[in-house]
Parts: sequence; structure tokens; C-alpha cells
Amino acid sequence: MSTTANAAAKAAASSSSSKYNGALIFLHGLGDTPSGWSHLQNSLQVIKPRLNSNSIKYVFPPAPIDQSITINGGATMPGWFDLYDWPIGVGSKDDRPGLMRSIKQIQTEVNKLINVDNIPANKIVIGGFSQGGAVALLACYGKNDNEEDGKMQMQPRKFAGCVGLSAWLTLPKEVIESGNGSTKEVNNDDVRKSIPLFWGHGTYDDKVLFEQQQFGIEALTNEFGLSYDKITSTQYPMGHESCSQEMNHLAEFLDTVLFDNEEENKNKSSEL
Repeated sequence: MSTTANAAAKAAASSSSSKYNGALIFLHGLGDTPSGWSHLQNSLQVIKPRLNSNSIKYVFPPAPIDQSITINGGATMPGWFDLYDWPIGVGSKDDRPGLMRSIKQIQTEVNKLINVDNIPANKIVIGGFSQGGAVALLACYGKNDNEEDGKMQMQPRKFAGCVGLSAWLTLPKEVIESGNGSTKEVNNDDVRKSIPLFWGHGTYDDKVLFEQQQFGIEALTNEFGLSYDKITSTQYPMGHESCSQEMNHLAEFLDTVLFDNEEENKNKSSEL
């Protein structure tokens, strides 16, 4: 049995021993708290009943409350990383140390779901709004150095999906290089390139500019190697916010990646 096949078999076994069908980790935006998006736990199941909290474990991590924000004169507030440019357009400066700290926090949440709740990575969706969405994109498509039990796990993780609402792709050069074979860790079976993506954005967004969606998707597809058929890209006539139509589309995406793909995964495991 190949390494990939063995990993798939282990994931299937882990999933069968969990009381959850999957999980959603969702990160709030700058200046917000987990309560700002915890309504998803109730609202999504109204749209798609299979997304109820008995089947899906919802996790809403809090950003550090003392993040210094340069564009606000250094004032501290809940934030995943620092911001140096406003509005946030293509080419805005990234806070790499802050991003890496937040990625480590999300990796901890992922490890809890895997080791405590027995939910495999391929049944976990990572998403977020604005800053949270930026971290989610990097957590799924970045180099993904997973630290567990004091050891660095260099094998990328195949998550069930990624969600970015009014988000942007940070550290694009590093993400692209990690996917196109210019770094030693990359192999031809990079599972990150098969992670489905939902990216919703407002066409009138004056904070995270609408141009970020096209830039991020083109970077992930044309340069990183993510297949176009893995991307659900939606646009709405709104600013830096969400809307009911976007929530409907989000629920459809989550329902698909967490349930409709389940039978396919079971069939693959039975063939091993």
C-alpha cells in the first residue's frame, strides 16, 4: 500500500470513530471576536440541515486581543496580524511574523480536532472573514509546517475545504514558490492543490479591495497549481461585509465538501 493510500485509510478509520461528520474552523476579522461569527453554527443549518452542530463541530478561535495595528497608530485590538497599508490592495505589505503566529494557533486547533475529536484533516474546513480569511488561505495553501508533539511534520495536509470571505492572499510569493517546485519540500503529489476553495467578495469593498479576489485566484491557479474546478468564486454588490446570498452559497459549498464528497472518499478507501 502506498503512503498516500495508507494515509487515506487512516483518515477513513479516524472519521468512523468520531461522533462528528466534519468540522469548520472559522476566524473572525480585525477588531471582532468569535461571537461576531458564531451565528454560523445556527444559521447554516437552516439553509442546509446537514450542517447542524450534532454533525459538524464548529470552532471559532479568538485572535490575540493585544495586536498592535500600524494603520491605527499602533493601537492594540483583536487581530490576527499587523496591517501596514490601507485600504488593502494588491501588493500591500504583509506581517509575516504575525501571520506565522496565527498559523501556529490554527494548527493547534486542527490538531485538537484530529487527536481529541477524531476528525481527520480531510473532513476539516478552515475559513474566515477579512483578516481571518487571509489566515485561512495561508493555513490551507501555504507551506504548512505542522508542529505536533515537538516534531515538525512537513507533509502538507489535505483539508476538506477553504473559505475566504472578503479575504486576500498573503505572502503570495512564498505560497507560489512552495507549490511550483522551487523549494525542496515540494513533491508532485502536493495535496494542497486539491483543497476546494470558496471565495466570496463584495464588488464595492473599500477595505479589502475587490481586486484581491482576482489576484488571489489567479496566483493560486496559474502559479501555485490549484485547479480551476476546485474554486467557487462569487461576487456580490456590497462593501466589506456579508449578505444572505453569500451565506446561501457558503452553506452549499460546505454541504458539498463535507457530505457530498463523503461517498466518494468511502469508495476510494474500499479500493485500497
